[in-house]
Amino acid sequence: MGVHRSFKFLLRPSSKQAVALAACLEDHRELYNAALEHRRTAYRKAGVTVRYGEQSGELKHIRADDTDGQGRWSFSSQQATLRRLDKAFAAFFRRVREGRTPGFPRFKGAGRFDTVEWPKDGDGCRWDSQPRHPSATFLRLQGVGQVRVHQHRPIKGRVKTISVKREGSRWYVILSCDDVPAEPLPATPAVVGIDLGVASLVTTSDGEHLANPRYLTTSAERLAAAQRHLAGKKRGSKRRRKAVARVAALYAKVRRQRLDGAHKAALALVRGCGVIVHEALKVTDMTKRAAPKLDGEGTYLSNGASAKSGLNRSILDAGWGVFLTVLAYKAESAGRELIAVNPANTSRTCARCGHCAKENRQTQAEFRCKACGHSAHADVNAAINILGAGLALRQAVVPVERCRTAA
Repeated sequence: MGVHRSFKFLLRPSSKQAVALAACLEDHRELYNAALEHRRTAYRKAGVTVRYGEQSGELKHIRADDTDGQGRWSFSSQQATLRRLDKAFAAFFRRVREGRTPGFPRFKGAGRFDTVEWPKDGDGCRWDSQPRHPSATFLRLQGVGQVRVHQHRPIKGRVKTISVKREGSRWYVILSCDDVPAEPLPATPAVVGIDLGVASLVTTSDGEHLANPRYLTTSAERLAAAQRHLAGKKRGSKRRRKAVARVAALYAKVRRQRLDGAHKAALALVRGCGVIVHEALKVTDMTKRAAPKLDGEGTYLSNGASAKSGLNRSILDAGWGVFLTVLAYKAESAGRELIAVNPANTSRTCARCGHCAKENRQTQAEFRCKACGHSAHADVNAAINILGAGLALRQAVVPVERCRTAA
């Protein structure tokens, strides 16, 4: 059974093709904003809800009236942009129903719209599926031409959708593929629980520590210098655009380093363990800013916002969310079992006697049980608890599945 995977490659467009790609992106951004304004105006003035089908039906007339603009690009890619807006509204209404902060869809500025999607290979966009040589791979785009691709690894599976994305001054193609063959690794009885942290990115129940590289902290001085340089530039000037590109390039490098580190750490775990247990962390909720506290007299009390901000920055720099995402798909492809458990009290509970108390965690690194005196590294103790919770959950689920099979 195949799995779903995405392949990302660097594009090497000529100067004219780069201009055409930028124009394609800008026209799709304008289409998105115009469709959003259409929906807002129709509901505000007439109480009418405009849906994707109606807006898609108007595309034919829009393209006919603007042959040098919207008419240049693929009809299917423009439909995909309208579907993108429709998904934004669907997510908005879902958050309203769930009682969460709604977040009404917003207009996209020039720096907030960086991707165009073609929902089917061969419809306005064609991937060269049989290149003569990997270095001679091309992507054919309607209105742009034949763009050279730096294909650094082979494509597996069936290309379903194709997206072109701008990151700073670079252009990438992302191929979403179905039926990618899984690559299961040899079976192993090894099981491990992992605790994610800031001091160490991963601590295993076996006592191993995978270092947290802190890529953002390492680049902090260069980023600060680049941002100071940017702050002194006049808005709209050519020098400001160059300064913006410099800051974006530094952040992009940090992002690539973090992703590369996550791949290597996840691969090491997947190769050595058959069952991996981790905490079901909600990183978005964990990195929210501290809520303000009123004293009842119109002023605010100290709420530790500065310390919380520093912790949030450290968590985001560690890249827990990226690591867990990479670990999930690597485990799926390798045929490993991945179990997520509730993280509550895993760092306060003694792995030996089960006593749970806040006082057990004396420092960031030291754990000493107040009941039995058990002493261990705090993260290792937490990882053992995580492993125990995962194995208990696994034993509880397996008999249920067996009963269903027997029935």
